Formats: sequence, structure tokens, C-alpha cells
Amino acid sequence: MMEQAKLSVTPGRDGLLFHLSGSWILQGGIPDVGEALQRLRAAGAVKQVSFDAAEVSDWDSGLLSWLLVVEEFCQDHSIRMESSGLSAGVGRLLALAHAVPPRKGAQRVARKRSLLSDVGNDAIDALRIAGEFMGFFGETILSLLKMLHGKAVYRRSDLWQVIQDAGVRALPIVSLVSFLVGLILAYVGSIQLQNFGAGIYVADLVGIAMTREMAAIMTGIIMAGRTGASYAAELGSMNVNEEIDAFQTCGFSPMEFLVLPRMLALMLMMPLLAVYADLMGILGGAVVAVAVLDLTLLEYFIQLTKAVSLADFCVGIFMAVVFGNIIAVIGCLNGIKCGRNSQAVGMATTSAVVSAIVMIVIASAVLTVIFDVLGV
Repeated sequence: MMEQAKLSVTPGRDGLLFHLSGSWILQGGIPDVGEALQRLRAAGAVKQVSFDAAEVSDWDSGLLSWLLVVEEFCQDHSIRMESSGLSAGVGRLLALAHAVPPRKGAQRVARKRSLLSDVGNDAIDALRIAGEFMGFFGETILSLLKMLHGKAVYRRSDLWQVIQDAGVRALPIVSLVSFLVGLILAYVGSIQLQNFGAGIYVADLVGIAMTREMAAIMTGIIMAGRTGASYAAELGSMNVNEEIDAFQTCGFSPMEFLVLPRMLALMLMMPLLAVYADLMGILGGAVVAVAVLDLTLLEYFIQLTKAVSLADFCVGIFMAVVFGNIIAVIGCLNGIKCGRNSQAVGMATTSAVVSAIVMIVIASAVLTVIFDVLGV
């Protein structure tokens, strides 16, 4: 059994004498350096600190770290530290620690930041991210214009592949979510409409809500979590493997070769998926109308045609196109701008999903206000 490390302090010549004994190793535990510093403060005007380590059986870096803290305190308070009472090995290590200066920036000093500073830094980060988004979006518009003039360089086979991934393969999840959203809207609305004997108007509620807002929003959120995350992960992995650098070295523009097909795919598929989501949501509302409100399908669809106008349908389609652009740009931006390791790919994927969903909600609110002002 190793002997426990012990520390005792006695008055010495012109100061204090620290008696060290026992096993000063980290595994066995060493005395708290704060107690030694407290004794130094309580002693008042101390000119010198000396040590008696004759009874130290063994030691490791724990003793050296303890002594360095005491030495730093002595230097700050103009106290002379006499190390002649320490063993030769400890003395050599202390001298080596002084001979090699600490690397600049190796020690980070924790600074208490004010609330105003945090708000300012967050605002600067938000402006920087917004600037990156607008710049990247501008580059995608330029690539789109080059494609319209027949000058963009990309593979048509890649375009059809991403169209299939963003379209047909997304139908099952879009069907399920849209059907359930329509069913929930109809059921919640029927609870209140039945109190007034106006159950027939559940068709108005489901039809207008799905065609104008909910179909496009829910489809956008689904595609942000499914396709937007896929874009960010795929391009991020290509960035880690330096494939994007290889494209640039070979003279291919990543914006045209990688981003443009993905943006076109979502621009084409999002409106179609939104129309399909309209249908599934209306069918979900029909289930509630027939099962809960005792309406016939004919009554439900006749009321639906009276309530939903072409303008409502066009508003939803326009929103779907906007959401498709948002998802594609944010997903590709986070993928291309991600770091060079696997952790960065995961962070880029998460950021793409969260940012796309937030932007979809913000864009939906802005467009709703604009259409209301325009009377659409």
C-alpha cells in the first residue's frame, strides 16, 4: 500500500516551509493546491517559500503541476520560491518547463461575454449566412439561364435520376402524410361545425386549407427531410473526398454539373407532388365526412367544387415551386460548403433540414400576407 501524500506548512526563514511526504502521484491523490495558496495568503507578507521533500517516496506529473501552480502564485505576489529542497529530478523538470515557453494560444482564457455581445455576434452570423444564401442562389439563377441558352454542362441522365428520386420515390410518404393531414383537419373541424349544424362546410375547410397552404407546406417539409438532407449528405461526402475539387480541376462547374440538375428536379416535382398531396388530403377529409358527418361523397365533392377556386389551386402550386427552390438551394449550399470530415457532413445535413424547414415556414407566412394584400 502506498503512503498517502501529505502536506504541512511551518514558518521558515523569511517565509513558509512546505513539508512534503508520502506518495505524490495522481492515482493516489495529492493535497489540494488551493489550501497551500490559502495558507500563503493568510501568512501576510511572505518573502520566500521553501520546500522539504526528503520524505517523498515517489512522485509523478501531479507533483510537478502542483509546484507550477504554487510558483505562478509566488511570481504574481513577488515571493521568492526556493526549490533546493526538492529532488534533483523535480528540479530538472521545473527547469525544462521554464526553458520551453508555452505555445501562443494554447491556453484559452474564459471571458465572460455580455448579452449585447452575444446578440451582436448572432446577428453578424445571421447576416453572413443570408449573404451566402443569396450569393449561392444568384449562382443557381445564372446556371439556369445558361441552361435555357443551351450552354450549361450537365448530364441528362443525372437529371432523370434525381427527378425519379425526388418524384416517384417520394409518393408513398407524401401520400401517407397528406391523407392523415386532411383527415385530421376534417375531424377537428367537424367537432366545431357539428355544433352549428354546418357539417357540410368541412369540405370548404379541407379543400381551401389543403390547396392553398397545407399540401405545399407538408410536402415541402417532407422533401426537406428526405431530399434536401440527401443533397447535403451527397455533396458533403463529395466535398470530403475532394470530388468537387476534381470537377473544378477538370474544368466542370459544380453549379452546373451538380446543383442545377437537383434544383430542376425539385422545381419540376414539387408542384406535381403538391397536386397529389391536394388529392390525398381531400380524400382524407372525405373519409371523415362520410364516416363522422354522415355525408355522401357526392355532397362532399359538390360542396368542395363550390368552395375551392382556381386561384386557391394556383396559390398552392406557386408556393410549391418556391419551396422546391428553397430546399434545393439550402441542401446543395450546405453540402458544398461543409468541412472536410465526416462530422462536418452530419452537421451540414442537420443544418440543411432545419434551415429548409424554417425558411419554408417563413416563406409561407410572407406569401400568405402578400396574397391577402393582393386579394388572391
